[in-house]
Amino acid sequence: MLMASFIFTEKHLDDEFFKLDAMIEEAAIATPGFLGKESWIAADQSKRNSVYYWTDKDALDQFARHPLHLKAKRQYEKWYGGFHVVISQVTKSYGDSQFDHVTPNSRPGRHR
Repeated sequence: MLMASFIFTEKHLDDEFFKLDAMIEEAAIATPGFLGKESWIAADQSKRNSVYYWTDKDALDQFARHPLHLKAKRQYEKWYGGFHVVISQVTKSYGDSQFDHVTPNSRPGRHR
């Protein structure tokens, strides 16, 4: 499983951004191998992080080539003050049933 973190600072998020962002999320969901998404905002509001989970590199690569994703990448300077992408391999994930999470539990008997 892969985790792709898109960390960014906001510059100017306009209506075009939100419309395109919603379409990109729909495209991600429709991509075979998409597992889920979580979003975080830093406590000081300075950075945002959109985390996408994928079954494998092929799924992530397919999404990365999607025309809407490529369109957004060409225009990122309009909306972001800067960005950083981190692609990680998830080797373990666990928690209890009280916390809703995207990744599967690694511990036996702990299912969502």
